[in-house]
Amino acid sequence: MQQVITGKAYVLGDDIDTDQIIPAEHLKYNPSDPAERKFFGMYAMVGVPPAQSGLPKGNVKFVAEGEFTTPYTIVIGGRNFGCGSSREHAPLAIAEAGAKVVVAEFYARIFYRNCVNGGYLLPCESIQRLVGEVSTGDEVSVDIDAGKLINKTTGKTYQLRPLGDVKPIVDAGGIFAYARKSGMLAAK
Repeated sequence: MQQVITGKAYVLGDDIDTDQIIPAEHLKYNPSDPAERKFFGMYAMVGVPPAQSGLPKGNVKFVAEGEFTTPYTIVIGGRNFGCGSSREHAPLAIAEAGAKVVVAEFYARIFYRNCVNGGYLLPCESIQRLVGEVSTGDEVSVDIDAGKLINKTTGKTYQLRPLGDVKPIVDAGGIFAYARKSGMLAAK
């Protein structure tokens, strides 16, 4: 079955780090407690500087004040997305807010692996720079199997690198769920 994720895009620039995605003061919540986990979504992207948020429009909030979820399903980043600390809370926060996919030129490897290992997000890599090609609020589709992003607002299509072996891990819900499903670990 072909997996296509459609929704509004949220566009960021280069070097978006994990402290911007979920600042340290919001790490006080327990991700294992559903009543507290939702706060990671509420505070997703609150540390992103206004000049970076919603490029090129600027100063667009990922999650509205007092809300727990975002209207944006697909995050578009530039180079070095998720740099900084190794906290797995960064992809968790984006996913908890309701985003499904991050498309960036390239990632800090620890962020990429945290997306995959936690089963939080599909981390797609664009072949060309999408910042400036896609605007915050554009309606886009990411066809995971075909490896393309379609900007329905402009009608343009962009090629993505194949996800390869990481897709089944994300689909399973993370590395441990995948290992159990594939028989590498005993089922609980």
